[in-house]
Amino acid sequence: MNGGILHTIHGPADVHALDAAQLPALCDEIRRTLIAYGHAHGGHIGSNLGMVEATVALHRVFDSPRDRIVFDVSHQSYVHKMLTGRADAYLDPARNDEVTGFTNPDESDHDQFVLGHTGTSISLACGLAKARDLAGGRGNVIAVIGDGSLSSAIAFEGLNNAAEQGGNLIIIVNDNEMSIAEDHGGMYGTLARLRASNGTAEPNLFTAFGLDYRYVEAGNDVATLVEAFTAVRDVDHPVVVHIHTRKGLGLPTAIDTADDDDATSPTHTDNADDGDAVVAAEDLAITDGRCEANHWINPDAASGRPLGARKHYGQLAMASLERRFAAEPGLVVISPATPGSNGITRAFRARAGRHYVDTGITEEHAVAFASGIAKAGGRPVLATSATFFQRTFDQLQQELSLNHTPATLLDFGGGLSGSDNTHSGAFDIAMFGNIPGLTCLAPTSGRDFLDMLAWSTSAANDGPVVIRVPGDAILNAERSGALPVSDDDPTATAQRDAQPWCRYRIAHAGSRVAILALGNTYPLGWRVVDALAGGVTGDNGKADDVADDAAESAIDATLVDPLQFSTMDGDTLAALADSHELIVTLEDGQLEGGWGEKITTWYANDARFARTVRVINVGAAKEFTDRVPLAGLNERYGLTVDAIVARIRRALA
Repeated sequence: MNGGILHTIHGPADVHALDAAQLPALCDEIRRTLIAYGHAHGGHIGSNLGMVEATVALHRVFDSPRDRIVFDVSHQSYVHKMLTGRADAYLDPARNDEVTGFTNPDESDHDQFVLGHTGTSISLACGLAKARDLAGGRGNVIAVIGDGSLSSAIAFEGLNNAAEQGGNLIIIVNDNEMSIAEDHGGMYGTLARLRASNGTAEPNLFTAFGLDYRYVEAGNDVATLVEAFTAVRDVDHPVVVHIHTRKGLGLPTAIDTADDDDATSPTHTDNADDGDAVVAAEDLAITDGRCEANHWINPDAASGRPLGARKHYGQLAMASLERRFAAEPGLVVISPATPGSNGITRAFRARAGRHYVDTGITEEHAVAFASGIAKAGGRPVLATSATFFQRTFDQLQQELSLNHTPATLLDFGGGLSGSDNTHSGAFDIAMFGNIPGLTCLAPTSGRDFLDMLAWSTSAANDGPVVIRVPGDAILNAERSGALPVSDDDPTATAQRDAQPWCRYRIAHAGSRVAILALGNTYPLGWRVVDALAGGVTGDNGKADDVADDAAESAIDATLVDPLQFSTMDGDTLAALADSHELIVTLEDGQLEGGWGEKITTWYANDARFARTVRVINVGAAKEFTDRVPLAGLNERYGLTVDAIVARIRRALA
């Protein structure tokens, strides 16, 4: 592609300077660049391919950044980045990691916000337009939102506000007839009728709000789009431009027979460090081994690598629930879009029938919906990512926990990962663990996970439960046989307590030092215990000073598997104080407001232990991280065997 048009584009002014006849060639070159980039790097390629012509037209007609463009979710902003001085990051494989998968003002003044969640562009654009008008400023404000994102409650709130606010505001609705999976919701019938009637059908969702409306059928024709956008440039009132595009234009058509239609990518919710960015070959709908559902998958996808934890444990959960459907009419699985990334395969959805509901990208509605089902006697299981549960905090508190309805939440992707700064799961323990009345379970094996799911969806449970789905650290340890058999039987623990898993499990009984390893840090806890006893030599299996010290003064440390982070097991904590001088908590989440701090507070507030028990908390800092490899985060936060053992020995010295 050397010598092509794209190499000459260093900003929107260069797009303005092109001859109109060159625009189709530029679009073709961008499309080829996207496909090559996706093959080499992975990413949200299908959504960008469908937006090539629209993005070129936007930068042809408008003058960014004076005219402010807000991309919803912003996963479709790759073309925008190419046209705003960042083309080399897509043209040169050595520079692929210079850009994020979403808009980011740290990269360019042409990016208005850091965005990675859906539905917010119209509200953000309303704010930009309001401030412009208050200041007597000029310029256009443009929100670009897909039809899948349009189902979000906040998108409707934005449309409602835009109509009343007035003034220049242009809303581009990119209608490609799909979201990440299929679109769900009544409004999509309305959109289909508008497409079939060239925008003339009634009722019209947008005019019903009081908005001006234009329809463009040829959403992948750059000349048509330039004309349409020119017609609304500098408009003095809010207007919706509804464009019909084809997602993935330029890719081979995927064979529609696979069990999983929702491949993940390293620029979306999952990351290669967690094993979920790569999808096993048997889960791909492919024509050439690389393309599925309009997402490009890293080359490793065709290697036959086993499923990552999200899909593995998700499929286990769905299989266990499916066996009960015939006898339990009220058992319902709910997914607010993104089902495939959590192991809810297309085949399962087809078999589940009325026992499965995809609410679309409506996380807040999904939680309230689940609470309603539970209130009426059903047993709902709501599955989504930790990063998306953050959007539902009010519903978690009010509709769910305050009403004490027995809904089960499956929290996927919780904990540290190498994800971008909009999809981190590091905050879930602090969020869920501080909601009154919400039972928060942290299984450390597939067996625990399924036992907890069986209990939470049974008549024995009468309140809301969140289960933190095990991550790759646990799955890898299970697969390798690296997790020893615990001294305590979890089944016996569950049977002897009225509230199963309210008691911590003693995985190994020792003395002097107790390691309390929550959830995904449990395998790390075992390695620390082994290192203290002299059983291993360090994180990399190589001799080092820590290992030498361990050999000289072996410590038989206790390992505790807490199993939950919603309550304190006072009996176990008190018993540990009798024979241990140091308590160490491990968690793969934010320390501040997290679980370990509560252990420290528990001991500090009890006069019996305040002066005799010392506590060390190991976990993450309160910060956003952006695509830092998981190993790097573990090093940064001291979540390694060597770092933890060193802290313990210093504390005991």
